[in-house]
Amino acid sequence: MFDELNKMDELSRRKFIQYSAKALLGVGLSTGSAPLWASQTVRKPTARNVIYIYLSGGMSHIDTFDPKPDWKDQGPVSTIETNVSGIQFSEFLPSLARHADKLAIIRSMYSNQGAHEPGSYFMHTGYVQRGTIKHPGLGAWLNSMSGKTNSTLPGNIRIGGSNNAPGGAGFLDSKYEPLHLGSPDDGLPFVDRHHSVDDVELRERLAIAQMMDLSFHQKYPAKQVRAYGDVYQEAIRLMNSKDLAAFDLSKEPKLVRDVYGDSRFGKSCLLARRLVEHGVRFVELTLGGWDTHNDNHDQVATLTNPLDVSLSALLDDLHYRGLLDETLVVIGTEFGRSPEINSNAGRNHHPAAFSCALAGGGIRGGQVYGSTDASGHSIAENGVTVPDFNATIAYALGLPLDKVVHSPSGRPFRVADKGRPLTALF
Repeated sequence: MFDELNKMDELSRRKFIQYSAKALLGVGLSTGSAPLWASQTVRKPTARNVIYIYLSGGMSHIDTFDPKPDWKDQGPVSTIETNVSGIQFSEFLPSLARHADKLAIIRSMYSNQGAHEPGSYFMHTGYVQRGTIKHPGLGAWLNSMSGKTNSTLPGNIRIGGSNNAPGGAGFLDSKYEPLHLGSPDDGLPFVDRHHSVDDVELRERLAIAQMMDLSFHQKYPAKQVRAYGDVYQEAIRLMNSKDLAAFDLSKEPKLVRDVYGDSRFGKSCLLARRLVEHGVRFVELTLGGWDTHNDNHDQVATLTNPLDVSLSALLDDLHYRGLLDETLVVIGTEFGRSPEINSNAGRNHHPAAFSCALAGGGIRGGQVYGSTDASGHSIAENGVTVPDFNATIAYALGLPLDKVVHSPSGRPFRVADKGRPLTALF
């Protein structure tokens, strides 16, 4: 039995040990009445990892994935065919048009949040922003419910965007907070020991710190206090990990780097691929600037260039490496843009209808779900809420959608609130 246990990956061993403890001793290793992963509705996941591409600012759906060629305010943007009959994109996405067979486009998203901060919070957590509580993001839910697959690298990483962006650990343990990387070029900072500190001295320093902290930890055994110890242990494991090479883009052949492009977003996509390849389960990268109140068409033309080139490269790279089947690629944004052009040649906030997309991770490509009316103003068929979208991601990952987890204040929450997964996409 021990030989078989040693052959398991870390996640499988963890679940085996948790199950055995519960079955034999009547206890769970997680806090609370039952382990977070325990649920009667857990299903076999179709995805192991997530690369979440967040288009911050509100992407214009009718200038990208849901063009309206007969609409008077479509503007100078023409509509092009994709490699899937009957599916059309805007001319700004020529490379992705050749990858439509890998994409499931959801054209019937809608939200009840029309401002950036609450809209982004809603999209990342599935919950409306409240002043009294912080809700976890999907990366935190995934790692708390399902565990890491690499014992030394963080299971949740964010590239770009704000360090205080929504979608962190929320009320879950702080160890599920995403590691924030400001730039894909800089690697992982502060992981090298000072040249004057060798292995022996490092161990001695840690032992002294633990001894000094012992009485305090015993007196105050709170979650926030334990989190400091977790941070130390995670940092030491990370410093000694051979997988730190995952953060070094210079190790990629020049030909591969050229395919992704030299943009910051392109490098972020390449880094995301390297991270999931090394066992990081949830990677979010941000491409901002989509708040196109002014000069919408010129701005969208600029923004879609790196999105089109680099996302196409990512899909191809994941496919040829055999990673696309187990990696769910998500394209999300907080809302769409108004079909009407305003006085500044821009489009205003429009939460009533917008588009998102999914690829890989068990998703059937080459399909469109839902539709909007002739102008792109309203949902015409199969409306999809933000919690539904998050539930679909959680469903792909095999997370228990009906599992109730209580916050420290005792309030009940689920991974995607009351959202229902779009099972027709799989």
